[in-house]
Amino acid sequence: AGEGSIQVAEEPGAVSQGSVGNDWTITWTAPAEDIGPVRFQLVGNAVDGNGAPNANDAWNVLSFMISEPGSTVADDVNDRDLRTISVGDYESLFVAEEDPAALEAEEQAKLAESFFENGNVYYWATLSIFIVGAVVQGEFYERRFGGGPNHLDRRLAVPQGIRRGLLAAGLGLGFAWSVDSGQPWGYALLLGMTTLWAAYGVYRTVVQARADPVAKDLV
Repeated sequence: AGEGSIQVAEEPGAVSQGSVGNDWTITWTAPAEDIGPVRFQLVGNAVDGNGAPNANDAWNVLSFMISEPGSTVADDVNDRDLRTISVGDYESLFVAEEDPAALEAEEQAKLAESFFENGNVYYWATLSIFIVGAVVQGEFYERRFGGGPNHLDRRLAVPQGIRRGLLAAGLGLGFAWSVDSGQPWGYALLLGMTTLWAAYGVYRTVVQARADPVAKDLV
């Protein structure tokens, strides 16, 4: 290290230069063993002399790399003499502060992309939830305000229950097959919903068969 140079204790491989001037010579000796590519970074600050960092300081960052021996990358000496450097103030170069508006825009873009890719899943899943909710709500209002389900004579309930039970069992087997065989989600959702609907039909048949008859059912 030359005049004005300061060794940085926290980084043994770093040297700080504080002398006045605009021309420095840095001598570097390659290590005796191959340690892979060697990366250099030079940071300069053209200050205004007020003794404190401010917006008038112009920071310059130069980064380059020397490849290890035997590398397929050829280092051209002429290319190392001239490098493109980053120029700006301290905030723009060293303070990683992201714009909240940019973060929000990025989040919205990810959300939009997710809806474009999985929009059908969201739509049909939501519709299925609405249907199930409507059925549950209908059951509640029928029992609470409608006097319960209508009576169904057992002579009609038994064959109806058998038909609906067989249908529910067949659809249930189809749903299990779609899941086990890794069919597209649309098949599994359709078979699952129809299985639930058929099972609900069996439930309605049983409930109506067990309901007490009223005067109109005896006519």
